[in-house]
Amino acid sequence: MSHVQQKTCCGVSRQDAIQEELLNNNEFITSKRAVKSVDKMVYIQGNEFSMGANDKDGFPADGEGPIRKVIVDSFYMDLTTVTNKDFSLFIEATGYKTDAEKYGWSFVFYQLLSKQMSKKVQQRAQATPWWCVVEGAYWRQPEGSDSDIADRMNHPVVHVSWNDAEAYCQWANKRLPTEAEWEFAARGGLHQKRYSWGDELTPGGVHYCNIWQGNFPYTNDEEDGYLGTAPAQSFPENGYGLYNMTGNVWEWCSDWFTKSIHKRGGRENPKGPNEGSNRVMRGGSYLCHDSYCNRYRVAARTSNTPDSSSGNIGFRCVTDI
Repeated sequence: MSHVQQKTCCGVSRQDAIQEELLNNNEFITSKRAVKSVDKMVYIQGNEFSMGANDKDGFPADGEGPIRKVIVDSFYMDLTTVTNKDFSLFIEATGYKTDAEKYGWSFVFYQLLSKQMSKKVQQRAQATPWWCVVEGAYWRQPEGSDSDIADRMNHPVVHVSWNDAEAYCQWANKRLPTEAEWEFAARGGLHQKRYSWGDELTPGGVHYCNIWQGNFPYTNDEEDGYLGTAPAQSFPENGYGLYNMTGNVWEWCSDWFTKSIHKRGGRENPKGPNEGSNRVMRGGSYLCHDSYCNRYRVAARTSNTPDSSSGNIGFRCVTDI
């Protein structure tokens, strides 16, 4: 199919909802940094690769193409996205308050809400009404005050803004990946394949990622086993041993977002523009579906404001050699 509109089923911004005056950023506690460790990280040997794609069913407005040669240096990357367990250690050590907590609300997909919580929803994103503004939703209460993460400690932490992810990285003595590093790692050593594992979405009928199956946004057949997030270490890993580089949750990158290929930092270790309004997100989420938004392709990209959060946004870290 041909995508002529920029549809964003997976992404929603705080700017899409009526909001009060912005709150001041939390003062980050730097005196309790974690000991730097590459435990549960994968060594990624740097190299040149072909970045981007010219897919016919892609989104030219996103700046996916043209395909170009990019070089990245070697680095370590987390095997998985940061989990609820990981993030809880950060909170316990620092007392950090996320943007969702400071705003007092975050976006939740309507089918994940309890009946009681659904009745309390008073606001939805206009362009994407399946996103509900839920008071009290944050990383520890992903679907609002009547939910918890007791049985999801191994799931990706969600409702984390770019600001929150950056604060976690400072504490962990790591950093967010550049967009080039993220795509290089996601490809797992494959050249110009559509997905992290090849060109076929479900080779041999096997699901390799957590995305939407069925009639979006009404019926999810859950053929991959999940309506919301899956455990961070789910499905077959890619060629570099990384889990869920496709689907499950969007992953923040360090770069400011631009559609211009000339502003992304050149050919060697590009770091994106020096300024902007949105930060890059990669990988797609459990809400992506070919009928509306197929941004689970390895070259696909989108963005969001640094203070935005929702139930399908997470992150993973990298560190230099």
